[in-house]
Amino acid sequence: MDTVDIGIAVTAGLLVMVVLGMRVAFAAALAGMVGLIWIFWSKKGYDPEDFGWALTVAVKTAGQVPHSKVANQALSLIPTFILIGYLAYYAGLTRALFEAAKRWVGWLPGGLAVSSVFATAGFAAVSGASVATAAVFARIAIPEMLKIGYDKRFAAGVVAAGGTLASLIPPSAILVIYAIIVEQDVGKLLLAGFIPGVVSALIYAALIVGLALALPKFGPPVRGFTWGQRFSALPPALPIVFVVVIIIFFVYNPFGGEAWGTPTEGGALGAFVVFLMALARGMRWTEFKSALLETAKLSVMIFTIIWGVLIYVRFLGFADLPGAFSDWITGLEQSPMLTLVLILLAYAVLGMFMDAIGMLLLTLPVVYPAVMALNGGEFVSAADSTFGMSGPMCAIWFGILVVKMAEFCLITPPIGLNCFVVAGVRDDISVQDVFRGVTPFFVADAITIAVLVAVPGIVLWLPSFV
Repeated sequence: MDTVDIGIAVTAGLLVMVVLGMRVAFAAALAGMVGLIWIFWSKKGYDPEDFGWALTVAVKTAGQVPHSKVANQALSLIPTFILIGYLAYYAGLTRALFEAAKRWVGWLPGGLAVSSVFATAGFAAVSGASVATAAVFARIAIPEMLKIGYDKRFAAGVVAAGGTLASLIPPSAILVIYAIIVEQDVGKLLLAGFIPGVVSALIYAALIVGLALALPKFGPPVRGFTWGQRFSALPPALPIVFVVVIIIFFVYNPFGGEAWGTPTEGGALGAFVVFLMALARGMRWTEFKSALLETAKLSVMIFTIIWGVLIYVRFLGFADLPGAFSDWITGLEQSPMLTLVLILLAYAVLGMFMDAIGMLLLTLPVVYPAVMALNGGEFVSAADSTFGMSGPMCAIWFGILVVKMAEFCLITPPIGLNCFVVAGVRDDISVQDVFRGVTPFFVADAITIAVLVAVPGIVLWLPSFV
């Protein structure tokens, strides 16, 4: 059995463990360790006397991975972005954002649900965590919708789906992880996610309005706000806009020339500004402590997944499975675009059994080289590339598509994480209710993916200026 066969066998075992319910971090670490031992032992002809040597080398190889890979300055973006979101919540900025959205668009059919989508999109602009966004608005938006007669399943579905917008709209923790895995510019990827995130929010809103028009009493509008009340709701929500502007100006410097700082420094600055706002709005010590604890819990969960999966990724390198998969993909007698569509469909299926971050960490080391091979390589000219773009731009475009698929996986059964978070916050709503409520948004996500595939300029326009 050669190394590629070992790679396929271990990967199959990993998928079985994940489907059976084992945590991705532990399943990946175990699969990686077994794979490394298997490969090193095979090089000695499976001599029983050499098994101890293979075990020692595998442990040393795996032991070097977590620190060498995670000691990356770009990864410090993740806890700072998450902290921004929790500080904004405990400072009351999220409720102000929801109130402003309700007064301005609540008059639409399904207006309160549309307000929830726009408010989650605004909150996503200061928080890079979908789970945090879903948890926050489950406390704020669902009670408001239930109060005026929304079906509890749909109300929960709106919040769970709206929370996924944090995966695309910068700052996004998943985009940061993607950039590190494929070694692309973090700033450009964060910028590339902005317009697709807005497009996704608008498609969600259009879906809600369409359902409200088609189904009587589906989503009663909220009327009665005067223009004075609408304008008076804007100042309390402006601090979130202020933070977004600070981060964008600091990282991207719209006036030209070099950026004033790195995305990591921009995230730290944003967290400090929100902290000052929270203090000014009277945040107490208990609330500050809760924000820090919630940030630590979510950050540890993410980093634990990264550590475990990186051991598996190191094994993939020894097995040469990415190269073999890339050769197989490029040898298929079908159009590259059809191959891309099949890869995205595979992500949709895989996401039913894995969390978004774990799925990207496990698959990208194999899938990304194949997609770049379809595009003609990393440094091809735009005229020679299969998808009509240069290698780095193709990497950005594919990254947004993959992260959008990761959004989709956050609400798909049986382990859609956002659905579990919403159900966990709301004792009166079961996980099954949330999964039923998000069903219409599968159609919206499919439309968004189709638009981004058909019109790459939506993704690439902003990064082209950097």
